[in-house]
Amino acid sequence: MNPTPSVPHEPLTVLYDGGCPLCRREIAHAQGLAQRQGDAALCFVDISQTSDPALQAEQQRLLARFHVQKADGSRLDGAAAFAAMWARLPGWRWLARLSRLPGMLWLMERAYNGFLRVRPAMQSVARRLEPATDPTVPGGSEHMVRELRSDHAGETGAVQIYRGIAAVARWRGNSELLAFAERHGATESEHLRLIEDWLPPSQRSRLLGPWRLAGWLTGALPALAGQRAVYATIAAVETFVDHHYQQQIDHIRQHGGPPGLLDLLLQCQADECHHRDEAAALAGNTPWPLKLWCSVVGTGSAAAVVLARRI
Repeated sequence: MNPTPSVPHEPLTVLYDGGCPLCRREIAHAQGLAQRQGDAALCFVDISQTSDPALQAEQQRLLARFHVQKADGSRLDGAAAFAAMWARLPGWRWLARLSRLPGMLWLMERAYNGFLRVRPAMQSVARRLEPATDPTVPGGSEHMVRELRSDHAGETGAVQIYRGIAAVARWRGNSELLAFAERHGATESEHLRLIEDWLPPSQRSRLLGPWRLAGWLTGALPALAGQRAVYATIAAVETFVDHHYQQQIDHIRQHGGPPGLLDLLLQCQADECHHRDEAAALAGNTPWPLKLWCSVVGTGSAAAVVLARRI
């Protein structure tokens, strides 16, 4: 007697968050099982990287919960979506059968909703445990990851420097200083956004909280002393940043690097040099107490880069 042929599965598209380390690991396991199964008819789509306009329009909603899409375009989400995927995977079908028992799918949904509440904290821990070199970083070299981490920490601090200046300027009603801080702060925010496009969250410094606080104080304290102190501080910070970017530019020119990164560093360096020159002109002659403060700021910036490359 010939065995009954297996009935082909209806195609099922798994929509997952590739930016989540928890999701990546689970989906990688499911993909391996599906490949061994052969007839699972599962398709996997990373919503965080999709170029499909229809999916992009719903990206935030789809990233918030797990979804699968049937061949007719209808979708299941949450526990029902997991059950549909489990039914296709060897070793997991028992969970799909369990979900069909009275009340079980309801309980699974409650458990999934509970997981969503603690998911951000679990993601944070998972990212810290990921390898130091991430294949999603263009170029993939450990050196480049460390340098980009220091750039990200530096631009995070720079954004806060101008926020600290702006806070004091608003408090004192100093419109000139406020305009200076807001104009330069917008440029630094754009630098931060561009660098974040290169550096995944798992590779960023774990000391961003202290960098934000240090940056804010580096802006607010001289702002309390007056405009000249602010301009001299900015000139000192940007002088260091210019040298820091130049070291990376020289390294890429000598050893090569991922396409586009050199252009980004050159753009950021040019902006920082403009900030430095404008601030230096506004500061004028710097008295020795202010020079001492600027020396401390420069030394602190160098120490922060050393730490950010490692932590």
